[in-house]
Amino acid sequence: MSVKTIRLISGTKKLNRSFTVSFLLFLLLAAFGCFMALPLIYAVNNAFKPLDELFIFPPRFLVINPTMDNFFDLFSLMGNSWVPLSRYIMNTLIITVVGTAGHILLASAAAYPLAKYRFPGSKVLFTIVVLSLMFSAQVTAIPNYMVMSWLGWINTHASIIVPSLSFSLGLFLMKQFMEQIPDALLEAAKIDGASEYRIFWTIVMPNVKPAWLTLMILQFPMLWGSDGGNFIYSENLKTLHYALGQIVLGGIARAGVGAAVALLLMVVPITLFIISQSSVIQTMATSGMKE
Repeated sequence: MSVKTIRLISGTKKLNRSFTVSFLLFLLLAAFGCFMALPLIYAVNNAFKPLDELFIFPPRFLVINPTMDNFFDLFSLMGNSWVPLSRYIMNTLIITVVGTAGHILLASAAAYPLAKYRFPGSKVLFTIVVLSLMFSAQVTAIPNYMVMSWLGWINTHASIIVPSLSFSLGLFLMKQFMEQIPDALLEAAKIDGASEYRIFWTIVMPNVKPAWLTLMILQFPMLWGSDGGNFIYSENLKTLHYALGQIVLGGIARAGVGAAVALLLMVVPITLFIISQSSVIQTMATSGMKE
């Protein structure tokens, strides 16, 4: 056992907390957790409420007579659309999958040299990345549109996918996490004859798996909820979020359908987060630690 390990073990402090205090803290955290889950529970109940329960006053939190009519009406409306529902789903999947995977690869490839190599201008580049975090999407909307127009990518999926590749927070997160990989590990791989590409794919990427899973959690909902904005005008290229949103605009008679739409749009991102939540927690716990 190394001296550093012995010091860490000997320096560990034991919690001097009674069972009663621990139980009270657990109850407090459980209460906050239930409170934060209330909007989600309310949305699920609304999706199964008939119209008379949706408009009842005072509103009821839980559904009394659950029904599937809202979902049946939604599928009926989508079935009567002149653009098939499968087309909207495919457009959304193309934008979401390509944009998320492309950003993870690009951010990781750019973060690796910034984290493990010192070259002229590296600090300036990283400073620019950090400064770009200050600007919201609304600030860069007009420049993005001008660039997409000059490239001739308006009314194409590329107008949504390409800007998503430059998500500054992803590069910052990957760079900070890659700095924790020991340099001795990379040097040992180079001594064994491994190329930079092999080191990146077989050593760096597996070791930063929690980081890029967290990045996937951050990027996926943004692209999944995209409606094309001012970049896509053709109905054949529109996304599922846009199509479902148009149905909701039908008036109060489609309030039940709107509740079903809200639930369907939440299911995929929430499911993805539940699957990857352990990696997200690990990233948040270790991203600020230094050796």
